[in-house]
Formats: sequence, structure tokens, C-alpha cells
Amino acid sequence: MNHEGSSLRRGLNARHIRFMALGSAIGTGLFYGSAGAIQRAGPSVLLAYLIGGAAIFLTMRALGEMAVRTPVSGSFGHYATRYLGPYLGFLTGWSYAFSMLMVCLADVTVFGLYMSFWFPDTPRWIWVLGIVLLIGGLNLCSVRVFGELEFWLSLLKIVAIVAMIAAGLGVLLAGVQPGAADVSGFSNLWRHGGFFPNGVQGMIASFSVVMFAFGGIEVIGMTAGEARDPERMIPRAINSVPLRILLFYVLTLTVLMAIFPWPGITGNSSPFVQIFSQLGLASAASVLNLVVISAVISAINSDIFSTGRMLYGMAANGQAPMVFSRLSRFGVPWMTVLVMGVALLGGVVLNYLLPDRLFMAFASMVTFSVVWVWLMILLSQVAMRRGLSGPESAALHFPVPFWPYGQVFAIVFMLFIFVVLGVFPDTRLALFVGAGWLALLTVAYWLWCRPGRPGGAPPSPPHP
Repeated sequence: MNHEGSSLRRGLNARHIRFMALGSAIGTGLFYGSAGAIQRAGPSVLLAYLIGGAAIFLTMRALGEMAVRTPVSGSFGHYATRYLGPYLGFLTGWSYAFSMLMVCLADVTVFGLYMSFWFPDTPRWIWVLGIVLLIGGLNLCSVRVFGELEFWLSLLKIVAIVAMIAAGLGVLLAGVQPGAADVSGFSNLWRHGGFFPNGVQGMIASFSVVMFAFGGIEVIGMTAGEARDPERMIPRAINSVPLRILLFYVLTLTVLMAIFPWPGITGNSSPFVQIFSQLGLASAASVLNLVVISAVISAINSDIFSTGRMLYGMAANGQAPMVFSRLSRFGVPWMTVLVMGVALLGGVVLNYLLPDRLFMAFASMVTFSVVWVWLMILLSQVAMRRGLSGPESAALHFPVPFWPYGQVFAIVFMLFIFVVLGVFPDTRLALFVGAGWLALLTVAYWLWCRPGRPGGAPPSPPHP
């Protein structure tokens, strides 16, 4: 493929970014991962989503402050390089690429699981192979094609969530019962062992899955380099985060656990599909299965998009091979799509060998990587703000709220998540893998990218 483009094209309009922002909150973490969070915490998972959501909002506002001031491709890798130095910028960019690969592997695994709802006798790896080839092809098209696809998939997810909430409330008002021994009602939020059935420890354990669910929301910042009017569009997208968390997570899961007692959620399929299937609403379950399939397609599509833009920006900074800066005639960093596609073929093999043991392993590794990225976003914004004069700070178009106390809370919370990963046995491996990954990146940086070495990363650019 020829290098016919020289820069990313600003092909994403307000409609694209608004719905990408909405859709990024609705993915595998909600439609499938929420089952694991509910099993750990019971109804107190709602509190975990609220606390984690508050930290995510402050993180996104930190990213928004930087993105509106300096809209660039591969945004937070660029900001970490500029404000924290090339070493941490290198770790941030490659950790994000690693997290997106892990997310994609988790997502294609879940896609195979969803298809088994309709085709239980077909090997899952066949579906995984098909979706890898489809999404790889779509990402080689222009960014406008990506934006249109995300718009329609996000619209479908949003409509489905709203309809599911309405249907769930209807089930509650009609008094429909999921089984002979169970009763639908909001009392299910405390009838089965209380609001904290597994104690506060159970709620804390759920944070590893809860934070995985929020992974991908930072794609809003990645669109800055291809947004037509980032100063107006980025703030609007980010300010919608609290409403999305309340609607898509807290309200949705409240309705689900009110309809169906939380101990009965097995995690063998999407809890959305399981609940409506066990209510005897087979057609509703099939429709919801179609919706969750569209959600996972959207997530994989977005993950590959984000990785491409991150590595494109890193290549421009000398922190990734220059081949990642090559663009197709459509203005797409095609090499990243190719590399991600090849890596995802490994997911096909894993789904052939270990079809039932992959999702939680990938999810916990994603949590480590994406929390690292969020921590670097927060630290980058703090470093940027400290480097500004009083008039420069006052002139910011999209300053973070609750400065500096909100940022302190978010930074401490991200560090707390690392502790959570290490404390609980089923996520401890992710901490070891993540620490090993950072150590490997450190060696790679000092061997190949350290400033001063031939072909190494250029010095961090001066503050504007």
C-alpha cells in the first residue's frame, strides 16, 4: 500500500464524535463484564460504578483540558512525552497499544461467545476469525467510514439500552416473575444478603472489572487530531460522561438486578440476554443478543482506530518505528491495522485452544494497562498546569473542575486500583504481567529510543 497521504484527515464531525463519546461507554464491559462485577459485589457494584465513574470523569476532564489546548493525534502519549518526559511518554503510548490489543482479544473472545447463543454447535474460533477479517478491512477505509459506522452502531446501542430500561421498568410494574421462587422488585437489591452481600471487600474486588468497563472512554481524546472543531466538540463529548455513567451503568444495572436476583446471574452469556431469556421473552433475548454483538463490533473497531492513532503519533516522536507513520491514500495508518490484525489472529488460536478461560485474564490485564494510561493522563495535566503562569491558567478554554483536589482524588484512586489487582488472587497475574511489560518497555526504551542515541527519541518539545 502506497504512502500517498501525509497527514491524518479531519473527517470526524460533531455527530461522529458525539456518538463515539456515547458509544464508548457501552461495550463488552457493560454487556458481558458486568456479570463478573455483579458476582463479586452484588448490588453494591452500583456504588463501585459511581466511585469509579467519578474518577474517570476527572481523568477525562484532565485529558480534555490538554486536548482543547493542544489538539494532536495520539494525544495522551504526546502529552506524557511533553510534560513528563520521553521515557514516560514511551511507556504510556506502548502501554495503551498493549491495552487495546488485550481489549481486542477480550472482545473477539466475547464475540464468539455471543454467536454461540444462536449457533451453539459451531466452534467459536470460526466466528473470531470472521470478525477479525471484517474489522481489519473496515479500518483500512477512510476515517469518515469509521465515523459513520461508529455513529450507527452507537445509535443502536443507545436505543437498545433505553428500550431495555423501559422494558425492565415495565416488567417491574407488571410484576412478571423470572421463576417460581423469585419475585421481581427493587427489594432484590437488598433481599439476597443485603446491599453488600460479600462485604465491602466484595465491592472493592469488583473494581478490577468496573474499571475494565470504562476502558476505551479515552478514545474521545484520540479524536482531537481528526476533529474539525476540537475546541467545541471535545468539551461537549466529555461533559456528557457523568450522564452516560448514570444512565448506561447505574440505572441499567439497577433495573437488571431488580428484575432478576443477582445470585442467579451466571456469566455464561451476557446478563442482559440471560435475564430476558429466563423471563420467557425469547424474542427480546434474541434482539438483545444482536445488540450486544453490535456493541462488541463497535468496541473492536474503536480499539483498532485508537491504536493506530496512538502509534502514528508515537512514530512522529521517534518512539515507534517510522512505518507506523505511513498513511494510505485514505489518510489511514494502515500498518497498525495490519499488525493488530495479525496479533488478533493469535486470538483465533487461543479461542481454539482455551475457549472458556480467556475473558477474565484479558480483562484484568487491560485494567492494569488502561489504569496506567489514566494515571499518566492525570500526571501530565498536573505537570502542564504547574508549568503555566497565572494568566495562562486563567485563559484555559476547558479547565478541570475542583482543581487541585479533584485531581488528587483521581490520582490516589488509580494507585488504589493497582493495589486491588495485587490483593485478589484472580487478578494478581495481571499485576505481574503489567509490571513485567513496563520493565520490558524500560529496557526497549534505553536500548533503542533514549535521547542521545542514534535514531533515539528526540528531546521533549518545549512547553508552549
